Amino acid sequence: MNAQPADGWRMIEMASDLARQGVEFALATVVWRQAPSSGHQGARAIITADGQMHGWIGGACAEPVVVREAQRAIEARTPRLILLGAPDQFGDVPEGMMFVQMSCQSEGALQLYIEPVLPSPHLVVVGRSPMAATLVDLASGVGWRADLVDVADFKRAHVGSRTVVVVATQGHGDEEAVEQAVTAGPAFVGLVASRKRGEAILSYLADRGVSTELLERVRVPVGIDLGHTSHPEIAVSVLAELVELRAKGVLDPEPVTTMSPEPIDHHDREHNHIAEGTAIDLVCGMTVPADDTSRPFEQEGVTYFFCCPGCRVAYEKDPSANTTVRG
Repeated sequence: MNAQPADGWRMIEMASDLARQGVEFALATVVWRQAPSSGHQGARAIITADGQMHGWIGGACAEPVVVREAQRAIEARTPRLILLGAPDQFGDVPEGMMFVQMSCQSEGALQLYIEPVLPSPHLVVVGRSPMAATLVDLASGVGWRADLVDVADFKRAHVGSRTVVVVATQGHGDEEAVEQAVTAGPAFVGLVASRKRGEAILSYLADRGVSTELLERVRVPVGIDLGHTSHPEIAVSVLAELVELRAKGVLDPEPVTTMSPEPIDHHDREHNHIAEGTAIDLVCGMTVPADDTSRPFEQEGVTYFFCCPGCRVAYEKDPSANTTVRG
């Protein structure tokens, strides 16, 4: 086996940086190739959820397919092993491996492992009590990104759509902290307070005009009821509930669908476009950018896009014979 290309290690470093930043992406690695594919064994690429690719795993035939499958892996939250090539190159595909048609003029093929990398939860604890500090330490210990912010310094900029906010100000600016948190659109807001105190805070914010929909998202009191507990034990109860909610998917933001939810009928030319900015090559079935780089061809008011000149010419010669995708 050849030594790992330097670019492959650079992708690992980039992946580590993106994970720390909380960016969702997939890491694609070439585990096998058949010449004349331009991809090399051990080559890696990073594909973000919005379809941006960094790195190199193959040429124009492979890239749109890998981007599409990476986005699907991110959405499904599961890795996948895929084999890219022409249908007549291989016999039975082993169980657990997915075959994806890649019809190009060359006879190259690739096998790739695509692994979605989901960012660890981001916890912001607002407050300066010993319990708040303990909660940050505990969350960091289980691999969460955790920040402790004083109520006076807490701003909407601390909160993103994946942020979990726990307000533990304990009477020092509770109302202001909860209002800042819930109006910033985080994944979750929890308030460390008694039920009576929590109801008073939410009632005050409702009178200030904060919508009922937002206030209903505040979990109060946050934490599993362990009975009479110490301040450090309250931190344990809060993290225990957050871990449970994460396991149930409650802490995930609303998913952004990047791929068509239903299988595409490739016989239907109106389904030439499958997602914003992409199209299906009606000859070989590849996903291609729906722009001038994909050899557009207009027919009867509909524009079609192709991965290579050969596919475009084949379609021009006989459109009716080239609207069935194999595989």
